[in-house]
Amino acid sequence: MDNIYLFLFYCFRFFIKYMPTFITKSLLGFFAFIAYSLDKKHRHVARVNLDLAFENKKSEKEKEQIIKDCYKNILYNLSEFVKNQGATKEEILSKVVFKNTEALEHAIKTKRKVIVTTAHYGNWELLSLAIAVKFSAVSIVGRDLDSKVMNTILTKNREQFDVELISKDGAMKGMMKALKQNRSLGILVDQNTSEKEGLLIDFFGKKARHTPSAAILARKFDAIIIPGYIKTFDHETFEITFYDPIQTKVSEDKDEDILNSVKKQALITEQIIEEKPNEWFWLHQRWKNQYEELYNV
Repeated sequence: MDNIYLFLFYCFRFFIKYMPTFITKSLLGFFAFIAYSLDKKHRHVARVNLDLAFENKKSEKEKEQIIKDCYKNILYNLSEFVKNQGATKEEILSKVVFKNTEALEHAIKTKRKVIVTTAHYGNWELLSLAIAVKFSAVSIVGRDLDSKVMNTILTKNREQFDVELISKDGAMKGMMKALKQNRSLGILVDQNTSEKEGLLIDFFGKKARHTPSAAILARKFDAIIIPGYIKTFDHETFEITFYDPIQTKVSEDKDEDILNSVKKQALITEQIIEEKPNEWFWLHQRWKNQYEELYNV
């Protein structure tokens, strides 16, 4: 199976690198439509998510368009992944514009430990590369791919420019080590967790489980949490915006301190998605912990 994955990847890479841009854009759109049409399972997941998030605030037509855009964003992200293999720092920076960097720059300058929280939103793979190139070494948490050969390719791409990849399995030890070494830590905080691992919070007005990792580490290491998100309007240039830092309180009530920090993280993610929903990864069962029966229909 690995050989098949590798063959398909190299075919895709050849297509991206050597075909004229106007052709690749048309074909990426076509591939995204095919994936949308055939992938009934994840199309259903996305629809459940949209119904939970927006209820009747968005029309049926708007929801279907968001799902189509989600597939398109995945294909464009994969295309950008190929383009970024072996890219120079100058090439990475030429694609991005940074906004509201003052808090991050101050934290790095004063050697404050930094945790950047983000989501599977926009081109999140490019986000970590751009931060590492522009500001400082970054350690990010990610799940290993099932395919070993594809995971090797993914890891090599992610670890350009001193980006360290921490495996999601048993990640806490690696995250603590990264902070002790004064590396910026990047954590994706938008996915469902088990009841044992996650805290119950409101997300779009519905109960969902949220990882407390960033809050636990921020409280333990006096780290500043800075939400950072990347978006695009043309899949050629990207805008990275940092938002107001989240200070995790240290009081006698540790659980409440962590919960309040987690609520703030969930709120900013919700606001980003609500502002431009077509760039979020809607294919993940975000509310599975509380609404599993909806995904199983």
